[in-house]
Amino acid sequence: MSDFFPTVGIIGAGQLARMSVSPAAELGINLLLLAQHSNDSGAQVANYIVGDCSDIDTVLAFAKKCDVITFEHELIPLTVIKALESAGVVVRPSSGAFIYSQDKAKMRQRLSKFPAPKSTVVTSSKGVIQYPLIAKAICGGYDGRGVWRIDSEKALSDLIAKLGKVLIEELIEFDYEIAVMVARSPHGQASTWAPTQTVQTDGICTMTVTPAPELSQELSAKAQKLALDIAQEVGVVGVMAVEIFVKGEQLFINELAMRPHNSAHWTIEGALTSQFEQHLRAVLDLPLGDPSMMAPVVVMGNILGSSKVDMYRPYLHLMARNPALKFHHYKKDVRPGRKIGHVNLLGDEVVELTREVQHALDYMSGEVDE
Repeated sequence: MSDFFPTVGIIGAGQLARMSVSPAAELGINLLLLAQHSNDSGAQVANYIVGDCSDIDTVLAFAKKCDVITFEHELIPLTVIKALESAGVVVRPSSGAFIYSQDKAKMRQRLSKFPAPKSTVVTSSKGVIQYPLIAKAICGGYDGRGVWRIDSEKALSDLIAKLGKVLIEELIEFDYEIAVMVARSPHGQASTWAPTQTVQTDGICTMTVTPAPELSQELSAKAQKLALDIAQEVGVVGVMAVEIFVKGEQLFINELAMRPHNSAHWTIEGALTSQFEQHLRAVLDLPLGDPSMMAPVVVMGNILGSSKVDMYRPYLHLMARNPALKFHHYKKDVRPGRKIGHVNLLGDEVVELTREVQHALDYMSGEVDE
């Protein structure tokens, strides 16, 4: 039987690829993952090929089995993406857009007309006079990694000695941080979800609240317009996260991620169209879905690994306590601090939802036992 449905190739087979399986199956779309290992989170539930995403021949051979290529991480070298494009492979987002999620210096340069912390690339600590500041690895940093608060010239000098050059930014004493997800298709259709407030612990997102409870309607609309304008500026195709610092009525662009993002896991149950379905629609140039919320408030909590390794037994207590909780496990090896799953809860009242989600996280980690 002929299969008229396309095959989407995802480079990477982690939890983001895993969560793309359900919407792909519902749409009849074929998924093929390029996995690093056969036990990767996504490889456990989808068709996959094991290979090195930095090897051009491996990725070209993988791409021949697909109609369009997309990504679930930023670790694929830009040279490989360009080699795919030169071979006529449809890659979304393109190398021309993807670079702005890989290279923070180029991102700052391209988005110079947008509100952001003052920044510059330095190869020496000499002449830097304002401390504390934020230093970032120009490439390779994500999920809180590759970002440092620097309080002295010596600390900056030591970091430069290790990395060669860094991007330094003014330290914004922001009130809170939000993320705005935007989706854009090849012919320019675009949509956004409600801005999400992210709660960070040691640089790792531990919880999100949507819509951002401290954000006024006016500032929410401004943040969504910023995300849409940035998506058009860089020409992204697919979904993109725009991380934003909020200080009073000011917005400062922090970083971009051109793929599904942890801050939008709430959309699986919390939106008419999840970020994973929307990403598939966008890269296939299908009409985009409705991003409206399914409830007044949605809280998502990241389940972080701890010394407790039994992640199934806690269901007995938590599902009985609150049948509305929705669990998503990534079936990854449990390690302290590692994101191994998340839980979503929809409702009407922020404080109650946050309390219930926090209890679920504490119970899963073993911090509480009742």
